[in-house]
Amino acid sequence: MRFIVAFLITLLLAVSGFAAEKSLLMATTTSTDNTGLLEYLEPIFEKDTGIDWKWTATGTGKALELGKNCDADILLVHAPPAEKRYINNGYGLYRKEVMYNDFVIVGPASDPANIEGKNVTEALKAIYNNGETFASRGDDSGTNKKEILLWDAAGIKDYNKKSWYKETGQGMIATLNIATEMKGYTMTDRGTYIKYQSNYDGKAPLQILVEGDKILFNQYSLIPVSKERCPDAKLKLAEKFIDWMTSDKIQQAIADYRLLGKKLFIPNAK
Repeated sequence: MRFIVAFLITLLLAVSGFAAEKSLLMATTTSTDNTGLLEYLEPIFEKDTGIDWKWTATGTGKALELGKNCDADILLVHAPPAEKRYINNGYGLYRKEVMYNDFVIVGPASDPANIEGKNVTEALKAIYNNGETFASRGDDSGTNKKEILLWDAAGIKDYNKKSWYKETGQGMIATLNIATEMKGYTMTDRGTYIKYQSNYDGKAPLQILVEGDKILFNQYSLIPVSKERCPDAKLKLAEKFIDWMTSDKIQQAIADYRLLGKKLFIPNAK
């Protein structure tokens, strides 16, 4: 009897160990999660590979920290300067570009600061000079990092000390909802905006007012966590995931993913 019990315990431990080895943990941004893209791709990945794929969605800054702390096997993020520092410091092995969209500045249809059609610098100066409400994620996400870069590029230094500048400390959908309630402006990636728009059957209170500037380009990349820093990181599974995400089949699946008939992400793996 003791032999049977010991055998069963050994078998259960072996099975659980095998299951853990076939499970991939990714840290990613709220935009890839909020848009529904990951839920759309998950069953395809598990069917194609037999690997159990789980993810934690947070801001890019926190996702990079999860990688540093060995709490993920791979990252899917969208803040290239921070990603390059992360790799140069030995935490990640390399960046593999996989898809992109762009950032847009949205606001109420009444557009009290009159920013529609302006370039990014003109629009931010108009919001600043008119003291109109601007909701910022304020969470060190890729979107927040880009927003700070845009204020700096516009030569505006004390925006975050103004009473009209509201840091939500929340994800993009929540920040869009707060901006809606406050009848203010915010900056978002286009994919998450389309998801927000779909929640209103295409008739969202906030509208795209500024778009198209080159500086608003928004690249998403995959980074496998370094096994030298994190010995338990599942590098083989991470690289299998990268090969899968950059395959012709899945690049096309990303291109085919739409809400309201609109593309949320554009594949660009090389």
